[in-house]
Amino acid sequence: MADWGPVLVAMVLFVLLTPGLLFQIPGRNRVVEFGNMQTSASSILVHTLIYFGLITIFLIAIGVHIYAG
Repeated sequence: MADWGPVLVAMVLFVLLTPGLLFQIPGRNRVVEFGNMQTSASSILVHTLIYFGLITIFLIAIGVHIYAG
């Protein structure tokens, strides 16, 4: 049986935390901007840290497992 939990969690978090897609922290004009489809180096760094924190919580602390087969 294959454990698809880490793959699915990583994919969903990557799509949701892409800077500028849904939101951007820090924005160009405000602290948080929604749906502006732009990015900057500082927002990439912030979203990377958020991604790392959430994936650590979901995969190590909670232990999300989805088995297929």
